[in-house]
Amino acid sequence: MSALEKPLVYLILGTTGAGRRQVLLDLIEDGLSEGERAAVMLADVEPADETDVKLPMLTRWSWNEDGAISGPIPPGATHVFFIANGRRSPVDQAEVFKPWVEAQGGQVARVICIIDARMAQRNPPLLAWFEACVHFSDVVLLNKREGLENKWVSDFLGHFKDQYYPCHFELVKNGRVHNPALILDPQARRMTHAFDDEQDWIFTDSEGEIIDEQEETKNGEDEIEAKPEEDPYFERRFGGRRVKEIPDISKFQ
Repeated sequence: MSALEKPLVYLILGTTGAGRRQVLLDLIEDGLSEGERAAVMLADVEPADETDVKLPMLTRWSWNEDGAISGPIPPGATHVFFIANGRRSPVDQAEVFKPWVEAQGGQVARVICIIDARMAQRNPPLLAWFEACVHFSDVVLLNKREGLENKWVSDFLGHFKDQYYPCHFELVKNGRVHNPALILDPQARRMTHAFDDEQDWIFTDSEGEIIDEQEETKNGEDEIEAKPEEDPYFERRFGGRRVKEIPDISKFQ
C-alpha cells in the first residue's frame, strides 16, 4: 500500500454470539488478494473466542468519555475489519464510525451485518433492531439457521426485499459465504447516505420547512438555508431521545 492509499475499513454489525468472527475469518482467508493485509478491531467488551487466535493483527477498541471510538487502526493494514459492540445500539456506533475512520486516515468500505437467525426467530420484537442494522448495511448475511423452517427464513428476508432495500442478502452455510471477494467489494449498496464521501443537502425556508432548491418564495426575499441531510436514525427529539427508537439489545442477551 502506497503512502497515498487509504486503508479500507469495514464495519461489522450484529449481535454478540452471531458468529461474526467465524464468518469474518472466511472473508479474510478467501476474499483478499495477494499483498493485501487484514487487521481486525474487536470491541473491548466482546468475550474471547477460539477464533481470535486466527484473526490477523487483532486489537481491541473502546468508547472514550465523550462517546467516541477510541483505538488506532493497526499500521500497515490495507483492510480493517471493525467489529461493533454486539450489546449496544448499532445506530450509536454508526453515527460515530465515519468521523473516527476519517480521523484515522482510512476510508469507509462497506458495512456488513451478520444476523443470528435463531435469535431473530425467537425474539420478534427485535425486528426493529435488525431493521436498523440493515438500513446501514451494504451486505446482510443470515447465519445460524440450523433448525429453522425455510418458510421463516423466506418470510424474514422477504420483509426487507419487499421494501426494496438495496443491500445484498446472502445465507451463510457452515460459516462460509458463496463469494467472499464479492462481499468485500467496496461498492456501496446501503440505504443510508451517512457514510458517503459527499453528503446530500436539504434546503429549508425561514420557517424550517424543507423546500426544493429552486423553489421561489412568495415575496422572493425569504432566506433559504442549506444543511447536510441527516439520517433518519440519527434524528433526535428535544431532550436527546432519538426519533426512531429501537429495542435495547442488551436485554435479549
